[in-house]
Amino acid sequence: MLPDFRNSGSPCQGAKWADERDGYRPGVTHEFDLAASLASGVGGRSGAWTFIQGFTAHWVGAALGSDDGWTEADLDAAEERLGVRLPAALREAYLLFGRRLDLTSNHDVLLGPAELYVDEGKEALVFRHENQGAASWGILLDSLQDDDPAVLIRLDLADKSAERWAGWLERLSLCFVEIILSESLQADEELCDFLAPDVGSLELLERNYVRLPFPAYPIGEETRWFLGQDALLRDDDGAAILARGRTAEDLDRIRDLIPGDWLNDYR
Repeated sequence: MLPDFRNSGSPCQGAKWADERDGYRPGVTHEFDLAASLASGVGGRSGAWTFIQGFTAHWVGAALGSDDGWTEADLDAAEERLGVRLPAALREAYLLFGRRLDLTSNHDVLLGPAELYVDEGKEALVFRHENQGAASWGILLDSLQDDDPAVLIRLDLADKSAERWAGWLERLSLCFVEIILSESLQADEELCDFLAPDVGSLELLERNYVRLPFPAYPIGEETRWFLGQDALLRDDDGAAILARGRTAEDLDRIRDLIPGDWLNDYR
């Protein structure tokens, strides 16, 4: 079961914001509180879609519109072609933002309704690919009747007999929150950057930013999300730090707080 971050135990709960001043809290605008909205978003489908709508409007800068999703007819056609029922969470996500490639496919690829397929082993419905084919994300066929089923990942290995579907996230709606957050870190170089961290970098990350309320994933690793002054960061189990600023100046502030060989820092 996922932890409930809405009342207590949140990584953000009671923490002092590293750059808090005069009542300012990082990630908070007059209309959108990223940390609070995310805490609700990890709790279920409704909160997930509300978070994505707010994040898209206030961080990506282009609010969701009526033409950003696929149609009911597109999804019905996919069901008929595949001979399976699409879970409610998958239909809702595709209807809401499935055609917004800037939200879902800057790096990895969310498949369209006509591209969804069942894997060769007839185990899972595949809906997402890693950008170089190194992994796929899917939903086990025997859980398609669930409204918000678990999501699994399958790595593409040289030894095909060793490939297995392994746990990724407990709910599909939570996976879409992760997709929107992760793909936002792969947008324009002006706003996003990458650092191969050392121990000092990770210490500065923890000192200057507050951990966001998102469950650790995948199984056996710890991907952590952090928030600062108009700054969003992800620590990939100590192997990489990915960062996004709301503006180019916000990204430069991240680089100054965590010095290092940032990939896109040409200053």
